[in-house]
Parts: sequence; C-alpha cells; structure tokens
Amino acid sequence: MNKLVVLFCFFSLISCQYFDKKAPDEQELLQKELQKINWNEVDEFPTVLQCDTIKDATIRKQCFFDYLVQTIQERIGIDTLQMLYPEMDTIEVKVTINPDASLKFEPHFSRDSVAYDKIKIDSILTARLSDFPKVEPAIKRGIKVKTQFVLPVIVKVEK
Repeated sequence: MNKLVVLFCFFSLISCQYFDKKAPDEQELLQKELQKINWNEVDEFPTVLQCDTIKDATIRKQCFFDYLVQTIQERIGIDTLQMLYPEMDTIEVKVTINPDASLKFEPHFSRDSVAYDKIKIDSILTARLSDFPKVEPAIKRGIKVKTQFVLPVIVKVEK
C-alpha cells in the first residue's frame, strides 16, 4: 500500500507539467484568426428589395447586378451623355456601397482616356443617380461592410 501511495504521488508530481500548459497569447490567436479570413469576399452580397426574396446566392447576386445596370441605364440613357459624346456607347461606373447604405457613383475610365470630361460626366451621374433606390450593404461575418465594383453600363442603345 505504501508503495502504491508513493507511486501515486510520484506520478502526480510528474504529470503536473502536462496540466500546466500556457494559454496562447491573445495577439497570436487574433493574428491566426485574421489570416483565416478571406478579405476579398463577402458572406452576403449587397441586395435590393426586388432581389431580396431569392434564396440562391448566385442568382441573387446576378439579380442585384442586373438591377443596378438596368436602373443606371434607364436614368442616364436618355441624357446629355449621348449628345456630349455621341461616340460613347458604354461607360464604366464605379459603384461604392457603404455600410450605412449610402451609395456613390463615379465614372471609371482607363488611364489613357483623355477624350472625356470626367468632371462633367461625374456631375451628370451624380445628378441622375442622386435618388437611387435603397440598397442593403454587403455582410461579412455578421457586420455590414463597404463594397466597390465597376459595372459596364450601355449608354447608347442601337435602334
């Protein structure tokens, strides 16, 4: 019995080192978790009321982009852009959706594009798209986040 008690005490003292593990540093854990996150993708894309009822994420995303392009085309299609720049058939619009659901539309031109007055086109976009329908922002890990993308919008419709 004595040998058993001594053996038990011996193993108890030795085994304490296995229970005395240090907890990882909180900064180390944070860095590991941040590395796991794909910052280039969102969990849920922005959406509008017309696409909100669609369950499939891919179809809802396409519905959202189709809605944006169509709405922008309708608002700027019959505007001075065609009169100012008759050769322009498509304009790329950089859309920014902020977490507070505010929108910003900017013309997006390639670097070598100097034929267009960017300030004038920007003011036309701002005026025509100022009362744009409400857009729900994208969601990343349960938090509303800012998203940006460039949409090709057809300005001139061939008749």
